[in-house]
Amino acid sequence: MMPDLGRYAVEVLSTWGISLGLVGLLIWQSLRRARRVRDELARIERGGE
Repeated sequence: MMPDLGRYAVEVLSTWGISLGLVGLLIWQSLRRARRVRDELARIERGGE
């Protein structure tokens, strides 16, 4: 159920959307970097540089 946000509905909802988008971007970047670091460590452990 959506609460009544009155005349600030656009501002509140757009702020929530931007915030969720930024959190999603941070999660994506963290996962991407973790994958790169894991692959690099595996390559180093195999002895290849």
